[in-house]
Amino acid sequence: MKAFLSPCRAWRAMMVGTLVAAGLVVASSARADDPIVMKLGHTLAPNNHYQLTAEVFAKEVAQRTHGKVKIEIFPQSQLGGEVQMAQALRTGTQELMISAQAPIGNTIKQWQIFDMPYLFSSIDDANRVLQGPVGRKFLDMMPAVNMIGLTWLSVGERNLFTARKPVSSLDDMKDLKVRVMQSRGYIAGYKALGANPTPLPYNQLFLALSQGLVDGGDTSPEQFIQDKFSDVAKHYYLTHVNYLPVVLAMSKSAWTRLSLDEQKAFQAAAAVAAAYDIKEYKHEYDDALATMKKNGTQVTEIDTAPWAAATGRARDGLLSDIPDGKALYQEIKAADKSAVASK
Repeated sequence: MKAFLSPCRAWRAMMVGTLVAAGLVVASSARADDPIVMKLGHTLAPNNHYQLTAEVFAKEVAQRTHGKVKIEIFPQSQLGGEVQMAQALRTGTQELMISAQAPIGNTIKQWQIFDMPYLFSSIDDANRVLQGPVGRKFLDMMPAVNMIGLTWLSVGERNLFTARKPVSSLDDMKDLKVRVMQSRGYIAGYKALGANPTPLPYNQLFLALSQGLVDGGDTSPEQFIQDKFSDVAKHYYLTHVNYLPVVLAMSKSAWTRLSLDEQKAFQAAAAVAAAYDIKEYKHEYDDALATMKKNGTQVTEIDTAPWAAATGRARDGLLSDIPDGKALYQEIKAADKSAVASK
């Protein structure tokens, strides 16, 4: 006996099928309209130029993608330290980060050249070099390690500061225990200056200064204020030893999921963010020095000519361990010289 549906049951079945299909279409459309959410992490405080620049970048991306991409910002190492975040970008578990160059130096060996003391003449000259062809050359090394370099942000000028012992000349550096980053360039540079460089996690520096375990450290003016080192250190010196590049980077896997138009939007947003950051860093730099003087921190301008000469003997050994080190060094110095001449 042939089975058949009554007209009423057939109509109900047809309606159910239509509603299910419509529901799938609506759900699919809703998912397609949902914004792409990306995480951007950095290690500094919410009032630092890292955060302000990240906010500018996120706003620009949202506008240029018409709300299709939303960037959520996580300051103060909420997503981990810079080494951890770089690894997360490489594996695709995090989309974006703002990071100093030094922690990436073990992954991209050529980047270790930026740890060289007195590599650049000034903040402005360093930024001109990094925003030009030489800077792009280093960013183009990132895709090979599954990251995309969107742009360089402002370099940070790292200067010496001490808790108690004043420094007026190179002779005063002898055996001074100075906290530095775990970097061959920083360690070799401060050894050449006569100091006793002491690698130590940055978050342990305040306590180490308080307890007299180290005599001083090196950091940029705005971090000196924001991290309250003025509570334990009364001397800040404009030694200009290192200029630390900062990169806005993206996971390669996240980048390749973007359309061509979205990639262009990210690049344009990064350019706006870089221009903002360069201006904002200088503003924070000047404000920090003014705050130091107001609060009683002794700010001393150092004649750096003998300091730069003293670190020269560390250079050859450092360059020999960096792939294409000498050629890259010559390119940077030539670009820096051109930047100085173009002022």
